[in-house]
Amino acid sequence: MAAMIDFNGTPACRLTLPDGSAAVIARKGAQLLSWNPRGKGERIYLSPLADPAQDRPVRGGVPVIFPQFAGMGPLPRHGFARTAQWQLDDIRQAPDGAYTSATFSLEDDETSRTIWPHAFCTELTLCISDNRLDMELEVRNTGNTAFAFTAALHTYLKVQELEECHLTGLYGASYTDRISGQQALDRAPELTVEDEIDRIYHALGRPLLLSEAKRALAIHQEGFPDVVIWNPWEHKCAALDDMPAKGFRHMLCIEAAAVTQAVELPPGANWFGRQSLICL
Repeated sequence: MAAMIDFNGTPACRLTLPDGSAAVIARKGAQLLSWNPRGKGERIYLSPLADPAQDRPVRGGVPVIFPQFAGMGPLPRHGFARTAQWQLDDIRQAPDGAYTSATFSLEDDETSRTIWPHAFCTELTLCISDNRLDMELEVRNTGNTAFAFTAALHTYLKVQELEECHLTGLYGASYTDRISGQQALDRAPELTVEDEIDRIYHALGRPLLLSEAKRALAIHQEGFPDVVIWNPWEHKCAALDDMPAKGFRHMLCIEAAAVTQAVELPPGANWFGRQSLICL
């Protein structure tokens, strides 16, 4: 089932399953703020200092990055979708309660066209089922001219202890280190984060597994060719006014992304990308 709620001062949609699984999605940015699958505990990191009611990006959850990733272009950092008010269009639930989903949409308006002069419609559908979360982003070109964009689902995963996590599935993949600006191949059988990390893995095309003590999370994606791995580590985290100084120890961003090469979308065409999280 689904219900509209007030989440720390911002309108949000709460999805629930008969088994007790739940998710919360804010209208602002269509941003997932919480996913609590049955018996697994919260799996999405939301900074306790984040204030969704403020007119600023929300630290944590799953911000929708569109139509520009980071500062890779002339638009505001990470684009405008993550701070816009999306429309809740549809709520669905299986008759047997096996899944429930919500679809949000965002279209161009006078404000968006002042900084990005294109006609578009984006939809984000979030679906929870047994120990699983699916997030699908669709972009349609509703205008008469082609446009290009980059996009990502900036997923903040909640972890018990960062240095005890192991991420497998990256071996042999090429990546750009956004800290040094260098390109490299990942030669480690598994990734353990022990310092600041900001990498874009190119055209990965394989599932990932995030392992912790007594739990694991499988991460799949489709349509999004790239994966971004990010953690600010101690010094940069301490400089963030919307995150606890030690908050970096309990989160890891594993983002489904289309950023290495911009998506070119002709008039009338559409594109979609999906990220799925499965508790094991």
